[in-house]
Amino acid sequence: MADTQLPEPALTEIRLTAVLHALADPIRLRIAAELAQDQGELACQAFDLPVTKSTSTHHFKVLREAGVIRQCRRGTHRMSHLRTADLETLFPGLLAGILGAHLAEDGRKD
Repeated sequence: MADTQLPEPALTEIRLTAVLHALADPIRLRIAAELAQDQGELACQAFDLPVTKSTSTHHFKVLREAGVIRQCRRGTHRMSHLRTADLETLFPGLLAGILGAHLAEDGRKD
């Protein structure tokens, strides 16, 4: 069975406001941070999120439609990975800065 790519914006369609909006939510920021840490792709079920499945699906959709992540269906799983290279091309240093600030903030909570 072949992978099925889910709809996403082309590189030229990604907007800074959409990326910032997507990453402003703590759950979506957590998803992006986990994907950055893994540096690969993860199934949606791999995330231990404190929300319902339907809310989780919504968060992944917002990230995908903003151009932050890419998703494909592989069998019964939805695989996600961060569009790091695309975001770095469009907004150099933005993703690294946001994720770095998120990690620093998490470190202060401990």
